Amino acid sequence: MRKILVVDDNMSTLRQISAQLAGEYYVALAKSGEQALQICAADKPDLILLDVFMTGMDGFETLGQIKANPQLIGIPVIFLTGSDQSGVEVKGLSLGARDFLTKPVERSVLIHRLDLHLRFAAYQAHLEHRVRELSAGIAISFAEMIEYRDEGTGGHVARTGKLVEMLGAALIADGTFADELTPAELDLMAQAAPLHDIGKIAISDRILLKPGRLDEEEFAVMKRHAQIGAGILRNMYRRMPTLRCLHYASLIAASHHERYDGKGYPLGRVGRDIPLCGRIMAVADVYDALIDDRVYRRGLSHAEAYDIILAGRGRNFDPRVVDAFAGLNKTLLNEAVDP
Repeated sequence: MRKILVVDDNMSTLRQISAQLAGEYYVALAKSGEQALQICAADKPDLILLDVFMTGMDGFETLGQIKANPQLIGIPVIFLTGSDQSGVEVKGLSLGARDFLTKPVERSVLIHRLDLHLRFAAYQAHLEHRVRELSAGIAISFAEMIEYRDEGTGGHVARTGKLVEMLGAALIADGTFADELTPAELDLMAQAAPLHDIGKIAISDRILLKPGRLDEEEFAVMKRHAQIGAGILRNMYRRMPTLRCLHYASLIAASHHERYDGKGYPLGRVGRDIPLCGRIMAVADVYDALIDDRVYRRGLSHAEAYDIILAGRGRNFDPRVVDAFAGLNKTLLNEAVDP
């Protein structure tokens, strides 16, 4: 049963609308904008009926805070008002309200409007999901094409995504970054991880495919791929702001070669100044790169690569991320990187 949140500082209005919706929807009631936001944070409703003129936080301010929250922005909001002033309606619609209903509302009209907007919201969510799937698939395929230039196989981008997901899940289970990392954020990071080296598209094959060690000048050119990739992904995110994974992708591209001790590139960031997604990606990327065959060397064994990651604790890598890596089941870790 769909959940409707009714927000009004008039108890008689709350009781009336609750009675009208009884049996059709699960109804939650809030006597203020502040209480409505608390309810939304605890149990997100499918639609909100929101009074415009309330004491304290009015409907406009409440709507503004709802739309500013990425977790709530998609909830359709219908304003309730006793006013017929056109300016009120224009302001509400400009803030993101879907519709207006004048109090008191006749039951059949109320049910019809709710059904209409719930159906539209469901269809819109379905379309957005399909667009995200299509866009993510295109982006990952593009990343794999770039990896084929560098690695001779596109498997690296898929494997690092799995490793990021595993590391993040271990960190969430331990509560290590409870104020920064949620399952929803981790999902976005895992989607973003395959795009970490997208900036290599701008690096010449002479450098990218060189069979030996790069000299100082060549390495300086290679290091540019981090900032180039971040710039590409920031531009993509500006054009497609609904694809929030692109925000994480730009952060990861820019920071996955930073070192915890500040000796990495491109900015030499230290410790927690490096975005968490970049610190997680650094471990996943280096581990997979170590076990993978490259044009200039054979891949290491899982055990050898595992020991190198642990040896980098506090220097190359965030100690807490390395601790999560060390706690992973080795069999599952091997399965994540084996074809």
